[in-house]
Amino acid sequence: MTAVPAALPGAARADARRNREIVLRTAARVFDEDGLEVSLGRIAERAGVGAGTVYRHFPSKEILVEAVLAEHVECLVAAADRWAARAAPGDALFGFLLEVIEKSAGRQHVCDALTADRSWPHATLAAAAQRFGEALDRLLRNAKQAGAIRADVQADDLAALAVGGAALRSAHRNRARGMRLVRLLLDGLRTPAVTKALAFRDTPSHRHHETTTHGVEHCVECGARLRIRATGRRPRYCGSTCRQRARRRRVAHTTNQT
Repeated sequence: MTAVPAALPGAARADARRNREIVLRTAARVFDEDGLEVSLGRIAERAGVGAGTVYRHFPSKEILVEAVLAEHVECLVAAADRWAARAAPGDALFGFLLEVIEKSAGRQHVCDALTADRSWPHATLAAAAQRFGEALDRLLRNAKQAGAIRADVQADDLAALAVGGAALRSAHRNRARGMRLVRLLLDGLRTPAVTKALAFRDTPSHRHHETTTHGVEHCVECGARLRIRATGRRPRYCGSTCRQRARRRRVAHTTNQT
C-alpha cells in the first residue's frame, strides 16, 4: 500500500496565505455592503471557507476589522509612492488625493471605523497609518517647495479633505459630477495664479483710457500703454489694429443711427 505524502510545509503556508487574502477581500466587500456588525460566520460563508479558517487567521471581529483597515491604508501608501515617482510635485499630490477619495468613496463604514472611538489604532493599523502620514507629508512638502499648493496647508487639512471628499463623492448619484465637485474642492488648495490683468479688447472705447496718470497715457481702444514722443501729435491708439477696430465701430455706429 502506497503511503500518501504529507503536505509540504511550503504548500501549507501558501494555502494559508491564500485563504487569508480571500477572507480579507471578502470581509472588505461585506463590510462595505452590510456594515461592521456582520458576523464572522457570514463572512466565512461569503468567502467560501469554513468558520475555523476565519477564526484561525482573525480570532475576533476587531482584529479582522483592523486588518481590513490596515490593508486599505497600505494600498494608499503604495499609491503615494507611485504618484511621487511618475509626476511633478503638484500633480503628484493632487493626483494622489483624488485617488484616495476615489478608492475611499462608498466605504463609509471604513471611514467611520477609522474616526470612531474604538481605541484605535492597534499595532498593525498604527504602523500602516504612520507610513501613510509619512507619504502624505513627503508629497505635501514637495508640492510646497514647487509652489503648487498654499503654504498654510497642513497634512491634517489634507486628511480631513480626503474624508470629506469621499463622502461628497459617495453622496452624488452621478459619479462624474461627484468627482467634478471634488476637484473644485481641491482646487481651493492650489497657489493662486499671479497674472497681469489684461484689458478686454472687445469692449467699447472708454474715455478714461485717454486720461494721463503720472505722465502715462493709454490707447483709447484697448487700454494698452502708449509710447509718447517728445514732439509731434500725441497718439490715441497703440497701433493700426486698434485704429482700424475703432474706425469699424464708428462706421457701424453711424450705420445703425441711420
